[in-house]
Amino acid sequence: MISEWNLLAEYNLLDLRQHKLTPYIFAGIAVYHFNPYSHDSTGRKVYLRPLSTEGEGLSEYPGRKPYALTQFAIPMGGGIKFRISDRVTLAYEIGLRKLFTDYLDDVSTRYVSQATLLAARGPEAVEMAYRGDEIKGGASYPPDGTVRGNPKHKDWYYMSGLRVTIALNSLRIMEFRRRSGVLDCPRRVY
Repeated sequence: MISEWNLLAEYNLLDLRQHKLTPYIFAGIAVYHFNPYSHDSTGRKVYLRPLSTEGEGLSEYPGRKPYALTQFAIPMGGGIKFRISDRVTLAYEIGLRKLFTDYLDDVSTRYVSQATLLAARGPEAVEMAYRGDEIKGGASYPPDGTVRGNPKHKDWYYMSGLRVTIALNSLRIMEFRRRSGVLDCPRRVY
């Protein structure tokens, strides 16, 4: 599960006061929290970060630092809005998140030595680091340095969904209107 908090700027391509439908785009900044996990062979949920499946935090692999579970992202996307009434809009949107980590799924670089991982974190870490032996005819644990992921390409995530917006009152203190090429505030505030 990923929890996200964001601050977005949204731009409607058409004015919803004059049109019933408008495409829109958005972008901003986000902070998200994640905690990768898998299920072991008995079905029990196992969180992966404490196991150092790629040697993060182990003295034998000094270049592999533990990754942070809360990080920044750049959200962007777009959608389409439909004005149902003056107070209600329905929107469908697709949003992408550019991340600055490659550990969203706990896979990034190369396998570490099975013996080192076993000594440092135990048999559960070895089991979670390589799952190929669970498949019929699967191979044994790969040698130290075997490619496991590609750290050159950071992870992304996306989401899509419906959004309903309901205006609770008609107070429009922050509304700016474009008149004759000049931006100004509304004349009447309710």
